[in-house]
Amino acid sequence: MRDIIGYIIGLILFIILIPWIMWKASGGLLEGAGVVLTVVLIVLAVCGIALSIWSIVYMKLVGKGNPMDAFNHEVAPRTSELMTDGPYKICRNPMLLGVFIYYLGIVIFLHSWQAAVIFVLYFAIMMIQVNREEKRLEEDFGEAYREYRQKTRKLIPFLW
Repeated sequence: MRDIIGYIIGLILFIILIPWIMWKASGGLLEGAGVVLTVVLIVLAVCGIALSIWSIVYMKLVGKGNPMDAFNHEVAPRTSELMTDGPYKICRNPMLLGVFIYYLGIVIFLHSWQAAVIFVLYFAIMMIQVNREEKRLEEDFGEAYREYRQKTRKLIPFLW
């Protein structure tokens, strides 16, 4: 049951609520986006959400856990296995990368500075969460995690 609650919270927060806040902050209008921006949104949304779902499924099957660990408060069971393959070979936080790709599509679609500010604020908050989570992963998995961290980028493949 905790898994299901974690997935529902994630869906509501990351897929619905944050984009809705971006849209409301941008004036709540969808006029003027045009076909090109709509296609960009759809492509980035599909790619980003697909990467996030792949990461969640992989986490459940291989890591034997759930992604909902918010600022060291376990919402659903944490992973018990270190994941270094599948989407976690792309970067250490592929689920978050997928969400960022999705949000980038929304920012481009809304073409508003307000949506961009919300994206930057969300990014900053999530980086705090990621840094805390990485400390916990090092405690849980020790040298294996340190080796993984050395050879795999934090968020953006080939860059960071």
